Amino acid sequence: MLSIPSAAHAAAPDSADDPYLWLEEVQGERALEWVRARNAESETLLRARPEYAPTRALLLGALNSKDRIPAITRRGDFFYNLWRDDTHKRGLWRRTSLAEYRRAQPAWETVLDLDALAAAEGENWVWAGAKSLAPAYTRCLVMLSRGGADATVVREFDTATKRFVDGGFALPEAKSEVSWIDADTLYVATDFGPGTLTTSGYARVIKRWQRGTPLTAATTVFEGEASDVSVGVAVYRTPGFERTLFSRGLDFYNQRSFLLQGTQGTQGTQGTQGTQAAQGSQATPGTALLPFDVPSDAGATFWNSASGRDDTLLLELRSDLVTTDRTYPRGSLLAADAAAYLRGERRFDVLFEPTATRSLKGFTTTRSRVIVNVLDNVASRLEEWQRSAGGFERREVAAPFPGTLSAGGLGDPMLAVDPLAEHYLLSYADFLTPESQWLARTGTDEREPLKALPAMFDATGMTVQQLFATSADGTRVPYFVVWPRGRNEAAPADGSTPVLMYGYGGFEIALNPWYSTAYGGAWVARGGAFVVANIRGGGEFGPAWHQAATRENKQRSYDDFIAVAEDLIRRRITSPKHLGIEGASNGGLLVGATLIQRPDLFNAVVCGVPLLDMRRYHQLLAGASWMAEFGDPDLAADWAFISRYSPYQNARAGVTYPTVLFTTSTRDDRVHPGHARKMAARLMEFGSPVLYYENIEGGHGGAADNAQAAHLQALEISFMWRQLGP
Repeated sequence: MLSIPSAAHAAAPDSADDPYLWLEEVQGERALEWVRARNAESETLLRARPEYAPTRALLLGALNSKDRIPAITRRGDFFYNLWRDDTHKRGLWRRTSLAEYRRAQPAWETVLDLDALAAAEGENWVWAGAKSLAPAYTRCLVMLSRGGADATVVREFDTATKRFVDGGFALPEAKSEVSWIDADTLYVATDFGPGTLTTSGYARVIKRWQRGTPLTAATTVFEGEASDVSVGVAVYRTPGFERTLFSRGLDFYNQRSFLLQGTQGTQGTQGTQGTQAAQGSQATPGTALLPFDVPSDAGATFWNSASGRDDTLLLELRSDLVTTDRTYPRGSLLAADAAAYLRGERRFDVLFEPTATRSLKGFTTTRSRVIVNVLDNVASRLEEWQRSAGGFERREVAAPFPGTLSAGGLGDPMLAVDPLAEHYLLSYADFLTPESQWLARTGTDEREPLKALPAMFDATGMTVQQLFATSADGTRVPYFVVWPRGRNEAAPADGSTPVLMYGYGGFEIALNPWYSTAYGGAWVARGGAFVVANIRGGGEFGPAWHQAATRENKQRSYDDFIAVAEDLIRRRITSPKHLGIEGASNGGLLVGATLIQRPDLFNAVVCGVPLLDMRRYHQLLAGASWMAEFGDPDLAADWAFISRYSPYQNARAGVTYPTVLFTTSTRDDRVHPGHARKMAARLMEFGSPVLYYENIEGGHGGAADNAQAAHLQALEISFMWRQLGP
């Protein structure tokens, strides 16, 4: 066993001494020549594997399947969807009615053809969403990304004429945020020039932009600090409860918020708390920005209805909230009368309070109810809460279990009379059960089946088991094992099962059961076991589970992951020869740190779009926005703990490391591709076996269309079989 390096041993070289800094030049010719050479080596090797062609065909067939369930968003009388398949690689933005959607084969109306647009303009457009103006929803701000990057071009679009608006609102490529104020006015946060971005690369200035005027004439209404992550604005337009909320993202988890008051804000219901405009902020004439007194790390949502009832503030706590009469624990969901709260009153109804095994996954609302999604030992349950004379009443929703449920309200708060005000979309899936979708209504467990994804692989004989490992500090860490047919918890174990172990462990993101053609059809169906590790740093057990593995405690994520690997080997489910690990983004850092600390446990690592050089991560692209998760390496006290696990600084010559496949994207403008490039080069320098694949398109997701996604996953699965197979 290799011990974790000491801080002194892991002291980072000065950046000027880094021999691979040139690989950070994203479009540098020398760097791209290196990328092309590595891509050719890796693709030649992995595409020749017998698993590659059938895996790619299986995955592309699933991604392009006409039977998959469309992801729909209600806008007025229509349900909108972005659809990609073999003939529409970039996608069709389309719509249909609820009556049509109920049919097995709905008739869809094309609103915008992304492939035709890309061809006409000579661009590699990738859909990045649209923001529509209620209640007509005919005017939209369409966001288009080049190659899948986070930065987008914004253009005004008319869904009635199905054309971009001549002379309409338009923004050049940037990491922009836009919100409608009315049909002729926007709030815009974008790159306005020098000094208008944060150190994280996001906008720090919000302006009010009037139709028919140049962007240069837009009026500044709100500013953050350069050290903030970003600024934001939320416009609530429900009749009678119009509110505008500005915010400064102080770090990834904390923000300072301000309510707009005056002739262009909300009167009456916002109360009088605070009498001065927020320091450092600006407001339009006749308005004021007043501090919105909520915990900086809480999620705050106004919930109200066009009928004038249930004006409620919902608070999702990430730290304990102490009031005069009690303490509400982190992870709780609280409800308060919004007007009373804004007057300074602090009375709450508790809609959810966590336990050792139950946490809040999220919530949605209908006209009269809050639907709470609860994780019970990493599986979903739903509860409905309705306001009553004595507070709130709870009703359990009978729904499939154990797996992952999602619920999304369909009501439109802009409509006084809405036939879908109490309806929501409910879906369910687990590792072996493809997704099903229903039209549900609050107050009843009767629901209308809408869609069901056909099985993408034969799950006969497969089983799922939840086990627990014990981490270095004694914490019980759950993990799922998806067993192939013929092998399960009751069968004799001999350590020969190929195991692909997946993890993330960061940013309070939970890994709940999901249905995957890649892992189920290309791995488990062929005799491998798939393992999902629910380690600390994630959100499986709420904020406490996440906060236990941040900053100086980040090593606990890696200890948990190592503990799961050791438990798999101890139980003789597998052995180091047959154990591979995979993670992406923060999960790429996870597997990168783990392979450096315990190379003896694994024989294969897939490290996707990763963070790896933790000495420089905060200087690369959006890296500075994650310092609340990892710490600031420029501070000696923070570097003392970061340096102990940073993979790039801790890789050593003379150590036998498992074979690694690094994957990334040239167009990833969130996590810099230099991380993967430099780590691959360093391990190659040490003579370690390395494969590398960098998609020229794809953004942080790694792929810009279904064909690219199928190719990437087929390379990864083929690599795992090459390393772990019999």
